[in-house]
Amino acid sequence: MRKIVDNATHIHPARAMLSSHVTLTRFAAVIALAAVFSGCAVKVAVDTNQTSIGAQATVKALLTHGDWLVVRGIHKTDNLVATLTNMPLSHAALYDAETNEVIESDGTGVHTTRLEDFLAKSHRVIIITPIWANETTRPAAVKSARAWLGLGYNYTGLVGLNAPDRFYCTQLAIDAYKEAIHANPPQNPLPPVILPGQMYYWGRIIYDSGAVD
Repeated sequence: MRKIVDNATHIHPARAMLSSHVTLTRFAAVIALAAVFSGCAVKVAVDTNQTSIGAQATVKALLTHGDWLVVRGIHKTDNLVATLTNMPLSHAALYDAETNEVIESDGTGVHTTRLEDFLAKSHRVIIITPIWANETTRPAAVKSARAWLGLGYNYTGLVGLNAPDRFYCTQLAIDAYKEAIHANPPQNPLPPVILPGQMYYWGRIIYDSGAVD
């Protein structure tokens, strides 16, 4: 187990954002095609490397209402996302402590997943507390995300053409805190498209289960 409270060793956001623009088009194409043709019913690439029981227990103990869960999933599409974005993470979601569920958006749209099931489909799990999170904004963010349940997946948003009634994974996690963001804009401006591996720029890493072997 590794708890991380200092992000100083990470690549500077501006430099990482510049390099990420090169991969955004490929990122969008891969996700869109994978979701359209497989409907998220993809075969598991590796089913023996899931988050360990010990790590799952640690995640449950450290998670707080409204935290972000950023993961490297176990599906082939997750591997493609990680490879084409040159980042070790492939998906992001918002945690609802009241129901012990994760609110996420994938090829099937915005929906909830039991925390245990969400962790079971992940190699690596990182807990990030958004910089806007407090006793007031956390429940408001979860309430906003729940209001979007049933909405579709935002394919065009993957190339920066966002829509108010559709969400891709990181867009949902960020937009849940939209009111707090407007009230307190971040020093690192939010780009049109945010990759899972960039989420820590706007939060504090509480826990990292470790890199995939």
